[in-house]
Amino acid sequence: MPARTASYSRPRAATIEELLQTATRPLFSFEFFPPRDETSARQLWQAVRELESLGPDFVSVTYGASGSTRERTITATETIAQHTTLRSVAHLTCASQSRDQLRRVIGAYAAAGVRHVLAIRGDMPGGPTEPWVRHPDGLANATELVALVRELGDFCVGVGAFPDPHPQSSDAALDARILVDKARAGASFAITQLFFDAHSYFALVDRVRALGCDLPIIPGIMPITNVRQVTRFAELSGAPLPAAVTRRIQAVADDDDAVRRVGIELGTELSEALLAGGAPGLHYYTQNRSRATREIYANLHR
Repeated sequence: MPARTASYSRPRAATIEELLQTATRPLFSFEFFPPRDETSARQLWQAVRELESLGPDFVSVTYGASGSTRERTITATETIAQHTTLRSVAHLTCASQSRDQLRRVIGAYAAAGVRHVLAIRGDMPGGPTEPWVRHPDGLANATELVALVRELGDFCVGVGAFPDPHPQSSDAALDARILVDKARAGASFAITQLFFDAHSYFALVDRVRALGCDLPIIPGIMPITNVRQVTRFAELSGAPLPAAVTRRIQAVADDDDAVRRVGIELGTELSEALLAGGAPGLHYYTQNRSRATREIYANLHR
């Protein structure tokens, strides 16, 4: 990737909040994770360039549990912001980090010209089912993180949402109330965890609207490219694999190409159902590979 630079500025572009308010079509966006080494950096940059050609409304870069990828996330986010035409959203979690650490990261994003932050509580190193432990000098939850980000700069702040109940609480109603609290703290939009059943997404939207909150909720979609990958991510996120999805994938489980083909079909069908039901956009978890996402995108724009 191009070298990291100290600071950057460009003419002010519309924020995601403004895009959502004025959009005449659904937004499309993509998510990447920070590279571990030179090989994965080349793979990331190739995916970024290939997906950039589709003209996404924004892209985001994940932030590891406990801030474990902090420097790599900052570098990747800065590089995308500075060397592409893409609107870049920086992830930030408050797990196992002090307020001072969080302030420094927010300052680094601001210096790079990044004006969008996805504020997430994050998981402990053991994963989403590991009991949450607040850092002694840190924040209690994502709601407090939203408030901190808004306090420190002119950021458009997004947050996470859970169509399937969070694995730690298993309480869909509580998840909806927490999402409303994050909106009241200053969040302008939400992106969901991955899920596989459109009804789960629309049920979440209904719960939030019933609480009097009109926060735009963008569904997050994981293209299925192999059985082991999607099973692992479903377990980590708490998103159950619907029986209909499992049957179609298991029917071709011994044929990698067929699994990928069925995964594209499933991703396209889910995307179509979400758009037909009025979702304000679609956010794809790319795993730093562009092909599956580009194929689903092409199917939607035939």
